[in-house]
Amino acid sequence: MNLQTMLLQLLGGFGQTVLIFVLVLLFSLPLGLLVYFGRASRFKPLSALVKIYISVMRGTPLMLQLLLWYFGPYYLFGANISGYKFTAVIIGCSVNYAAYFAEIYRSGIESIPKGQYEAAHILGYSKAQTFMHIVLPQVMKIIMPSVTNEVITLVKDTSLVYSVSYVEMFALAKQIAAAQTTIMPLVAAGVFYYIFNYIVAFVMERIEKKMDYYH
Repeated sequence: MNLQTMLLQLLGGFGQTVLIFVLVLLFSLPLGLLVYFGRASRFKPLSALVKIYISVMRGTPLMLQLLLWYFGPYYLFGANISGYKFTAVIIGCSVNYAAYFAEIYRSGIESIPKGQYEAAHILGYSKAQTFMHIVLPQVMKIIMPSVTNEVITLVKDTSLVYSVSYVEMFALAKQIAAAQTTIMPLVAAGVFYYIFNYIVAFVMERIEKKMDYYH
């Protein structure tokens, strides 16, 4: 196999990597906010349950979670899991990253002075209006560096989906390397990941600068 053919094959797998990344980010960011609200709930059973969920998601390997999401329906309910790989990957990664984003949201929201809530109440803002128009814009600015770190980690974690035999770039690189007995496909995959991460980091940095209200 020549270099051009190998790169074209890896490029096809890279498309799947990007798709997984985009969908997981799309689902996990808003889900993380919902998880935070559950954690901060005054209803103690709900709060305790969410805390356990966050602890489990952060305390166990993502690869193990993906295996459980994929094989779980079969072993628990005898469900047919053919064609379920992609769904399991998106659900598993989204649920995992939502736990991390929930803690990032918590750190940002809890850093807002209580006086701002009181001032908003005096001005006639409802709780929802206070959160959306006063708290959330400040929180997004505060948490952007932490969100950027998690987003960059997500790019690399997409390679873990090979554990459920889903073919994306890393799985494809391993297949080609094994068939051709050469390390070049893995090196090429590493270059793809680096370029993708560089682009993501650049975009996130631009977003951070646009949110820097003091400059």
